Amino acid sequence: MRLCFIMVLGVSMIFGGEAAAGYEAVEIENPGTITGTVALVGPLPKPKGYNLTTLPDPIYCGRISDGKGWRLLQPFQTGPGGVFRGVVVYLETVERGKPFADEPPRIEARDCRFLPFVNLVRDRHQLTVVNLDPAMHDIQAYETSHLGPRVLFNVPLPISQRYPHEAGLSAHFHKHYEGEPITSTIHMTKGRQVFVMQCGFHAYMESWALVQDHPYYTLTDENGRFELTGVPPGNYRIKIWHPYIRDEITQSVAVAPKGTSEVSFSVPAPTGRLYANQMVENPYNRYHLTDDEQSQIVPTLEKQAY
Repeated sequence: MRLCFIMVLGVSMIFGGEAAAGYEAVEIENPGTITGTVALVGPLPKPKGYNLTTLPDPIYCGRISDGKGWRLLQPFQTGPGGVFRGVVVYLETVERGKPFADEPPRIEARDCRFLPFVNLVRDRHQLTVVNLDPAMHDIQAYETSHLGPRVLFNVPLPISQRYPHEAGLSAHFHKHYEGEPITSTIHMTKGRQVFVMQCGFHAYMESWALVQDHPYYTLTDENGRFELTGVPPGNYRIKIWHPYIRDEITQSVAVAPKGTSEVSFSVPAPTGRLYANQMVENPYNRYHLTDDEQSQIVPTLEKQAY
């Protein structure tokens, strides 16, 4: 199993207004706010590397590649000064508070990527996945925890009928038409909080999420900042989560009535080999590309570097 992450796609509909088990939505008196930043400290870890000639649709998916026939996946998104983007920030335990947002999350297959890479999803709630590529994708969903991974779902992701047949063979076709969305319900088994979605055809397509049963979690933005609003006054443990950060990173924070608390995290960048397919300076000789293969895989959308 290449991934050990959980994405639960069930079949029974759960309506948006239903409260998550164990959490009570109530009116909060004098709620507070928690804001802050997350930074990744140290050298950026190397990306994953996938030889496009070993996977389907190398020409279309090769529109994003390194110019040498490799597709890269960099799980760590950073900005100037090491700001850490797309990291989940959440409160460890909240039993009563504000209601959940009603809009279900949406994951797009676009340019042979699942976007966003890290998501926010709610247990027992719906998730929508849609294909915007002229290439067939396959949703493979897993859930995991210290209890181990478990396969949850496997379903094809339909292509829009508006694409001409030759679109998937072209490195120059940049239109995106929406296929029929797949909408299913997330229903985690006890003790598991993490899900992963991977394409069964294109191994470099991943999407991860930390599933919560309360609404006090968010993602850091382009500047590495986050904000948790409507927090009941009290003392909390605030944590950050990223699928490739193994250490528990947490702080204590006190929220005063109508107050704003500031929290900053500095996360040491992981070192060493993080994944089996980590990109190396000199890829294995058995993946050598011929000149003919190289000439067809052209990064017309994004030339990646590592």
